[in-house]
Amino acid sequence: MSALTQQPDFQIPRLPVRRFTIAEYHQMIDTGILGEDDKVELLDGWIVPKMTRKPPHDALLGIIDDAIRDLLPKTWKVRVQSAITTADSEPEPDLAVVRGPMSRYFSCYPHPSDVGLVVEVADSSLEKDRQEKGLIYAAAGIACYWIVNIAEQMVEVYSDPAPTEFRLRMDFSTGQALPLSLDGQELGTILVRDLFAGLSS
Repeated sequence: MSALTQQPDFQIPRLPVRRFTIAEYHQMIDTGILGEDDKVELLDGWIVPKMTRKPPHDALLGIIDDAIRDLLPKTWKVRVQSAITTADSEPEPDLAVVRGPMSRYFSCYPHPSDVGLVVEVADSSLEKDRQEKGLIYAAAGIACYWIVNIAEQMVEVYSDPAPTEFRLRMDFSTGQALPLSLDGQELGTILVRDLFAGLSS
């Protein structure tokens, strides 16, 4: 059964609009049309606003960052809230595990072949992360996608990407250990209860 099958709904205006290419998006950044204060990202050719963040989001992101870094070999690196580039999108996941060394990204962002895992911490952004971003990551062929679901205190793990969906979803709750795997090799596990301990106290 498909894990993610719906098409993205970006609430496209009724008036004529157009999508932008990666090159056009970069040109807008290079010329100053879009600046650091513009909280946007390119999703499926559309320039869309990024969700605002709350303290639980940022705290969980830090906890997940620490937990993943503790398990990584030196050949893999963590990027936090930094862009990755796909064929028609430039999302900025909360966290991405990418192939090192970091110096390879001086002139470009990581591409899907560089990415072993993307993570989104979801509160108000849950449906956007499940549908819009999930389908973009699946279409790009990213091997594994985690959604850290704050409301339900669980981690949704999507894998087996296809052009229109992730074909597999597994949910890990607070009583379970979440495996971290890269290139088909399990590197260790993270106790889900440890991620959400601050929310439960």
